[in-house]
Amino acid sequence: MKIIIVGCGKVGTTLAEQLNRENHDITLIDTNEEAIQNISDSADVMGVTGNGAVYQVQMEAGIQDADLLIATTNSDELNMLCCLIAKKAGNCHTIARIRNPEYSSEIRYIREELNLSLAINPELAAAREIARLLRFPSAIKIEPFAKGRIELLKFLIPEHSLLNDMRVMDVVNRLKSNVLICVVERGNDVVIPDGNFVMKKGDKISFIASHQESADFFKKAGVDNNIVKSAMFVGGGKLTHYLCRLLEDTKIKIKIIERDEERCRQLSELLPKAMIIHGDGTDEQLLLEEGIRQTEAFASLTGFDEENIMLSLYASSQSKAKLITKVNKIAF
Repeated sequence: MKIIIVGCGKVGTTLAEQLNRENHDITLIDTNEEAIQNISDSADVMGVTGNGAVYQVQMEAGIQDADLLIATTNSDELNMLCCLIAKKAGNCHTIARIRNPEYSSEIRYIREELNLSLAINPELAAAREIARLLRFPSAIKIEPFAKGRIELLKFLIPEHSLLNDMRVMDVVNRLKSNVLICVVERGNDVVIPDGNFVMKKGDKISFIASHQESADFFKKAGVDNNIVKSAMFVGGGKLTHYLCRLLEDTKIKIKIIERDEERCRQLSELLPKAMIIHGDGTDEQLLLEEGIRQTEAFASLTGFDEENIMLSLYASSQSKAKLITKVNKIAF
């Protein structure tokens, strides 16, 4: 497949390296000639220096013969324009990275009007993953399907659970839960169970259900979900904004620590249910005063990987909170 990637940032570079390993024909477009040269030296890709939203630059990159164009620059508007021009010039599939929260509610309209094959928002995707972890802390693993409408959850059957010694076929009738048990892990064995399979304590069960049915199933099965009641987030960027929006319908009490005063004012207007604290999230005294030892979940979501890692290490030494760390660099 011939693929054109616009933007040589972390996302564009990682995509180019991965797709190159899968033997796709990759062409990169970026205004930074040095960035293109660096990736060209490390991977078998072709580079074109210029503005990816310019028709002539796309023609030079071979848009007429391309199967797919992926726009991953830091500008949502530029990404959308790149895809629009590519669709007119080459009639190929297009993928745009769109991160601004203002566009999130209109993403379906944007995708349809610009005829995008896919519009992806990395911060929103990460926020959804974190929100699932905070909603179901007892789950070992959570995977979304059908655009998030259903989920696959894996959990360990505790000793006191009603599922202990229950046949798979009895789950729906006895618990009145609309779930599909699809995999059971017992020791080193992995089983796709039939209706007569008897579940035991200590088994790892993977089941598929909607979000509402999942919560109901946990409750009826007697699985202690240890629902998080309080959470502390350090960093008030796009990811934190999306995450708080996703948790609005829960009873989780959220504190956000942000060092930029203007951003704090914005967040206080955007997130009226959250407590916004203006301060340095790396200040040990501030964290202790705001209750890092009592919080049940702690997420370090600043723009600096090293800071996030150190904050999580400190939080683990001070509390038993569920820890979430944002890490951007592939090397980390």
